[in-house]
Amino acid sequence: MNDDEKRQAASDEREFEDELRELLAEDAYTIRPSAAPYPQIRRRGALERRRRVAVAGAALATLAAVPAAVYGLGAGSAQGSTAAAPTPSRTATPSAPPTPSAEPDRATAALFDGITYRQARDGLEDCLDSEFTRDRPGRPGLAPPDAYAIVLAMRSTGDSNTGGDGVFVVAEADDEERSSLICRLEDGVTQGITGFPDESDEIADAGAVLVNPNSNRLFKQTVLDHGRWKLPFRWAVVGTAKPSVARVTVSYGDSGAEATVRDGRFVASGVLNEQVMRAPHIKGYDAGGELVYDSDDDKYWESTLP
Repeated sequence: MNDDEKRQAASDEREFEDELRELLAEDAYTIRPSAAPYPQIRRRGALERRRRVAVAGAALATLAAVPAAVYGLGAGSAQGSTAAAPTPSRTATPSAPPTPSAEPDRATAALFDGITYRQARDGLEDCLDSEFTRDRPGRPGLAPPDAYAIVLAMRSTGDSNTGGDGVFVVAEADDEERSSLICRLEDGVTQGITGFPDESDEIADAGAVLVNPNSNRLFKQTVLDHGRWKLPFRWAVVGTAKPSVARVTVSYGDSGAEATVRDGRFVASGVLNEQVMRAPHIKGYDAGGELVYDSDDDKYWESTLP
């Protein structure tokens, strides 16, 4: 091997090591969740504790780039709109109908990509009864199943870190900790689950809007595909909003969305049709239309994507 070949080999090895380190740091349902993606938040113990109960999904398989399989959900539609209804993915094994206490969220759940309320509810039930939670005493960070309300269900675009397209289900509970849950399923089978409480009140200098750091997987693809995302890409942003916030808007590349704001929480979703290098741009307004939050001015928000 001549000198040029040796230098090229060394460069390739360093590039591989850099990608591997980024992958290990990515919040992608690993056994031991990484710190929050924002440098400033990493230094705050309050937000670190929010991540303590993330449960493994895909585990150590995240070390390998997995080719995309045959997908169960179709491509998205124009920006910011609900995608054309695809052939739904197979849902979990039929279960008992949702309890009456869970039914009110049927009217307020944000359902995209042809996913029905029943499919979303079945997916949530599978998550809460999956191998990731079934044998964990006390199921830390998780509320009882009938306490959760579906707030979002959408397709999950497969990338080099997942086996194929699937479904994301996001649910929230009105328990003491205001627990939230993000679950990813493929063909109705749970692949990963993250449960966490709302601890935004512990960040004294937080802005009027705070994106939950556990939800970054909803709006980005793996670092292995940096600059080479699979498009169109259904994305979402979820978080909390202070009482002063009446309206939240999100713009992301060529797409945008008006968030649903309810009970101090917000959720927004759209369809991205172009490769992006910058994170979603989020703005919050009060009832009079005055801007009270801009993510460009938020020290806890990382505006560029890794």
